[in-house]
Amino acid sequence: MHILKINDLKVSIDNKIILDGFNLTIKSGEIHAIMGPNGVGKSTLAKVIMGDDNYKIISGEILFDDVLINNLKVNERANLGMFLGMQMPLEIEGVSNADFLRTAISSKEKETFKLMSFIKELNQNVEKLDMDKEMIHRGINQGFSGGERKKNEILQMYMLKPNFVMLDEIDSGLDVDSLKIVGTSVMNYFELYKPSILLITHYQRLLDYIKPTHVHIIKKGRIVKSGGSELVSLIEEKGYNYFDEAIDE
Repeated sequence: MHILKINDLKVSIDNKIILDGFNLTIKSGEIHAIMGPNGVGKSTLAKVIMGDDNYKIISGEILFDDVLINNLKVNERANLGMFLGMQMPLEIEGVSNADFLRTAISSKEKETFKLMSFIKELNQNVEKLDMDKEMIHRGINQGFSGGERKKNEILQMYMLKPNFVMLDEIDSGLDVDSLKIVGTSVMNYFELYKPSILLITHYQRLLDYIKPTHVHIIKKGRIVKSGGSELVSLIEEKGYNYFDEAIDE
């Protein structure tokens, strides 16, 4: 069982408060969907958990399996089993997808790493995600469409096998067919490995495939309402302004 705990977190960037008194606990086998209008701190949350040093933690703490990770570097958090599927994945020229994943996994598995097993698993996952096999030999995200970049993030998740997964608007830029593939692949990963998942999204359409166990609405830098999947339908019907007075204390 892995547990992420965020206690009374206050975060700023460029002297502007983004998260203010944010609290959340996520356990293995849970999918938490974070929803809310633009500019309320959803992506900030994922970046801060993963260790983006552009953001300043003013107060509060982030604990993973009772270890304080506030000051850990990104690679140290990744070594704990944390993963972030980014909203806007970067293009990296000169490093192929295959080389990147081989290096990351061999570093993780050390002497137990087997190249042939890696190649077999990589090809299986590329096929599962309906990706062009040539993409694994190209520079990371080089010349990829928005949808191809998102599939590439899911490919990395499958290969690295994190136990805590954050997906930041993984549905943006996806057509209907790609959305189904990505959503179904994430849900299959969840059912297979039982990680904890933090899912940031604006739209109900992704939640047709990825079924959250918890839904949280964030406004003004903190959670104002938590519940189950029924909240998604309420958002669709009422909009986010409906929750302005529904603050959970």
